[in-house]
Amino acid sequence: MEKNSKDLKEELFINKLSGWLDINEEEKNEIFNFSNEYINFINESKTEREAVLYLKNMLDNNGFKNINEVDYIKEGDKVYYINRNKSLYAAVIGSNKLENGLNLIGAHLDSPRLDLKPNPIYEDNGFSYFNTHYYGGIKKYQWTAIPLSIHGVIAKSNGEIINLSIGEKENEPIFTITDLLPHLAYDQMEKKMNNAILGEDLNILTGSIPYDKETKSVKLNILNILNKKYDIKEIDFTSSEIELVPAFKARSLGIDESMVAAYGQDDKVLAFTSTKAILNIEKPNKTCVCILADKEEIGSMGNTGMSSSTFDYFISELLNKKSENKEDLLYKVYNNSKMLSADVDAGFDPIYKSVSDDNNSSFIGRGVVLNKYTGSRGKSGASDANAEYMAYIRSILEKNNIRYQVSELGKVDSGGGGTIAYILANKGIDVVDAGIGVLSMHAPYEVTSKFDIYSVYKFYYKFYEC
Repeated sequence: MEKNSKDLKEELFINKLSGWLDINEEEKNEIFNFSNEYINFINESKTEREAVLYLKNMLDNNGFKNINEVDYIKEGDKVYYINRNKSLYAAVIGSNKLENGLNLIGAHLDSPRLDLKPNPIYEDNGFSYFNTHYYGGIKKYQWTAIPLSIHGVIAKSNGEIINLSIGEKENEPIFTITDLLPHLAYDQMEKKMNNAILGEDLNILTGSIPYDKETKSVKLNILNILNKKYDIKEIDFTSSEIELVPAFKARSLGIDESMVAAYGQDDKVLAFTSTKAILNIEKPNKTCVCILADKEEIGSMGNTGMSSSTFDYFISELLNKKSENKEDLLYKVYNNSKMLSADVDAGFDPIYKSVSDDNNSSFIGRGVVLNKYTGSRGKSGASDANAEYMAYIRSILEKNNIRYQVSELGKVDSGGGGTIAYILANKGIDVVDAGIGVLSMHAPYEVTSKFDIYSVYKFYYKFYEC
């Protein structure tokens, strides 16, 4: 008997309806409770160092141990390694030998921001400023006339480490970058958006009171305040890592509270969900590894970035302490491994639909997003997952009734982007990008769907279990 068109359409077409239509009230409460925990995390983790500390505490409280503090590991053991306080790897040891492969999920902890220059403090016409160098891909004009907070560390030459966080609490001062009033901004507004605000003009206003009548120096007053409070001198800024980030708090968004608005959701939303997933894994078949990398926003270089051999060191330590290592075995481990590159995708925005192919875009509220490949234009710099691996990933999602969509990052010639996927693929690992859609990506305030956040958490957990 011939099927009617409605039944045939449901059978053959991709389901592109909102995921909220598929859930009941109990499931909605689970989603909202999970998102509240995520909001707390991202409010406490504005920088990669803060995220590492927060996630380390989560691991410690769930039976994980620092791999440097154990002599051997066995099935069911849970270990982690922290790389220079800025990246982290965690593992749950499976029953299979490591050479049979790992189940890996890799996110990144860094986000676009403003970094202080090595010699940042200067004075100009009665104002004191911090000079910055922006980090990652930003629209510079978005960073003016908003509240900013200071986060980071100062490492003194005597070995002392000073942690800074100013501007997050209600009783603390905030900072800002001033902008022209529209009455005098005719020439500025005639420029292309990329040139309206220059990188050299992203200077943080820090004070306006002179030290005394004799010097009339505002810079001296600011340094004196910092010296009294933190025992630092101007030279100490040359050995510091200080970031300026939006002082906005993460909040539920919308009358229906269906979304999350926060700074740094690219990619801390997936760092949080992948860590939460591995916390619940007990004695898996394959060893599960959670990667939380640094430096993705600037190319994954450096000794805390994914291109570093430090991850190879961690896997080698697993082999050593499980007494399985032998020459060249690391290559076999990688070649038998499977990975999800946990990074976000550009969600379709109806206001800016011209840059998107709406048939191949991700939509927030429709679940997990798979990107078979990234790169730009002609797939330049892409990791392109093979069809068999895509089918394997689909089978996990479909078997567990987890909503998903497959997308590209905008129209072919509109631009593009990359993740850490290609780095792990170059090691011989099967990998595909799997995350969620984000609106206003790289802006000081990004938007995600609570439905998607919980969906990707469930997917990561099921992937680890395989």
